[in-house]
Amino acid sequence: MEAAQDIAMDASWVIRGKTSLKARDKNLNNCVMNTVVFPPGTSSPYDEDADALPREKPALNVGIVLMDQFTLAAFAGLVDVLRLAGDHGGRSRQIHTSWRVMSWDGKPRCASAGLTIDVADGLPPDPAEFDYVAVCGGNDYHNGRMPEPLRDWLRLAAARRVRLLGICTGTFALAQAGVVGPRTVCVHWNVLDVFRERFPQTRAVVDRLFVDEGDLISCAGSTAAIDLALYLVARHCGRDKAQQAMRHMMLQGVRPGRVPQAHFRTDLSGIQDLRVRQAAHFIEQRIDNPPPLDAIARYVGVGRRQLERAFRLATGKSPMAFQRQLRLEYGSWLLLNNPCSITQIALDCGFADGAHFSRDFRAHFGVSPRQYQQAHGPQAAGHEGGVDDFSV
Repeated sequence: MEAAQDIAMDASWVIRGKTSLKARDKNLNNCVMNTVVFPPGTSSPYDEDADALPREKPALNVGIVLMDQFTLAAFAGLVDVLRLAGDHGGRSRQIHTSWRVMSWDGKPRCASAGLTIDVADGLPPDPAEFDYVAVCGGNDYHNGRMPEPLRDWLRLAAARRVRLLGICTGTFALAQAGVVGPRTVCVHWNVLDVFRERFPQTRAVVDRLFVDEGDLISCAGSTAAIDLALYLVARHCGRDKAQQAMRHMMLQGVRPGRVPQAHFRTDLSGIQDLRVRQAAHFIEQRIDNPPPLDAIARYVGVGRRQLERAFRLATGKSPMAFQRQLRLEYGSWLLLNNPCSITQIALDCGFADGAHFSRDFRAHFGVSPRQYQQAHGPQAAGHEGGVDDFSV
């Protein structure tokens, strides 16, 4: 009688007052395997000797702690890389990698998108059973309260030399637990100001997708969690496993941690005028569809002349000049990181056409968009990128 290992999984949606993602059993998130017995005279569709489960420990074992309102994209990207690298054929068995999804109290957690996910269990007594502990944060980073059991457990993990991962705003939780210390951390550009205000002793950067400080790795979140996960898989399981995950996810390449975030902001840490800060953040969120000055003033709640005076006093430039600078900086990033045509990049930056974009680009950078691309692109650096670049 032949037997094969598989995952008992229910892909259905269960509605209980709100959208909820449910598993058939409590341990779906830990992918506990159930034995499937085939009838006499039949064989498993996976008979090859290579499919037999090895007895040795997986090369990479990650404990994932979900915070309230965690971001779904970052969490799913991290888990899916581990899943696809852990087995071949997308079968999801925890052979080369393993993971366990937890919350500090063992209760389900709701993502910022409104989906509720059951966890495998609460925090185990000894965090050293994991190679890494990943804290997946999200929209709850404003909350200054941390449950004492989670704080103590993260401190125990650091004391036990378990490497920590700050996923999205999970880095806020690590800093709040007091386990970051003097290390440099990577945060999403959209929360940089808040992080610096709350943790002024910690150096936070947005010029990378993730930062590896040895015992702590922090990433910007969203799709950067995929790049971080591929980096870990390549380190512990080999490049072939990382490439296997990439092929399943239909990725054209992996972005090393040193790639800058697609952030288009000005450092406002020295600006105290709340009106100017609010206006600048509003402009940052609307780069592809630039709002007129009147709309910016209405958002802030002041008159346009009052906003112009405050903006010039704080930044030395008008709100419209500030907006144009951000759009051009966005364009310069797209020229080096996006295969689209210059005309499409111009439209994505809120310009009416390629000629308008090229004229303003030359005035700001001193060269045309094409010349900028040739001087600063991957070819100029002698680096083509691709599947073999699993570096920081």
